[in-house]
Amino acid sequence: MPSTTDSAVVSAPQRILSRRGLLGGLAGLGAIAAMPGPARALAGTREWRLAIRNVHTNESVDALFARNGQFVPEGLAELNHGLRDWRTGQSTIMDRKLLALLVSLRRTLDVGDNRKIDLISGYRSPKTNAGLRARGGQHTGVASRSQHMLGKATDIMVPGVSLDKLHRAALALGGGGVGFYPRDGFVHVDTGRVRHW
Repeated sequence: MPSTTDSAVVSAPQRILSRRGLLGGLAGLGAIAAMPGPARALAGTREWRLAIRNVHTNESVDALFARNGQFVPEGLAELNHGLRDWRTGQSTIMDRKLLALLVSLRRTLDVGDNRKIDLISGYRSPKTNAGLRARGGQHTGVASRSQHMLGKATDIMVPGVSLDKLHRAALALGGGGVGFYPRDGFVHVDTGRVRHW
């Protein structure tokens, strides 16, 4: 169960919406058209669906998270679980703008709605983030207040799409931060301020 100090964090087996998650889902009803950037471009789309596969656990999620301008709480809960910190099993309420950005990115790349995006990293717990920072090496760029810890970032690749093409598409959308990691085989996308590295 979530602690009283961090009600957004839930354990991996817990698939039931938390009170905060349910209220957040209900508060988001009808808010899609008001979302900025790539989300606004999708406002006329009847359904928003996101399919992801975690490369570390091989678990897949294919969730309908918005329909006719309304968020679908069950779909949001599935994605929160699917984008959890695979190292600790903790999850958080993922930024809806990030989910919309991933849908928009997939559509920009002209890949089908059911084609899975490979997830290298989604939500990152404070414990995981601190461990990656302490380890250094390829993780020397891990920020102490990473967008991953806020539920606003993913590190991804799309099978059959070159990293260069994925990187260019993410930059063109201008939905937030974009990091290019060709040596590690992924592109970072987040809904923080627009920047790139």
